[in-house]
Amino acid sequence: MSNAQVFEQSIQVNASATTVERCITERTLMHRWLNPALRCEPVGKWSTDIGSRSRFIIQIPLVQPTLKSLVVEREPGLIVWEFQGFFQGRDRWECQPNNQGTHLINRFEFEIPNPLVSWGFNTFAASWTQQDMKAQLRRLKRVAEEVYRSMP
Repeated sequence: MSNAQVFEQSIQVNASATTVERCITERTLMHRWLNPALRCEPVGKWSTDIGSRSRFIIQIPLVQPTLKSLVVEREPGLIVWEFQGFFQGRDRWECQPNNQGTHLINRFEFEIPNPLVSWGFNTFAASWTQQDMKAQLRRLKRVAEEVYRSMP
């Protein structure tokens, strides 16, 4: 990617890596921490196996921009969605177990091919997107810790 931008955030979650991973891969849990303006829909049956497809739809009245995504990497504790649309790139989620639970890293690497959309994003939405990613990780942490505490 020639004009790639990278936003990387991480957070310590006091829950097992398998619990954190469930929050990333199970749609019902995912929708508890995703930005409420973002909806994820499967293309076909929901799955996070390699080759699985989904759509992330931004709930903006009239427009509803959509990113088509494809799972391109998958192993225990790691999932990478590659996407096409007004953004092109990858969204990588990695769970690293540690003594306190899990260190979760989210790396969003992308480029925006349309110069006008790119200018608009960089001018108006880039800092908001980074803040939203941090807020999203905090929400995911709350959900994962709640799920983990409620396990038998």
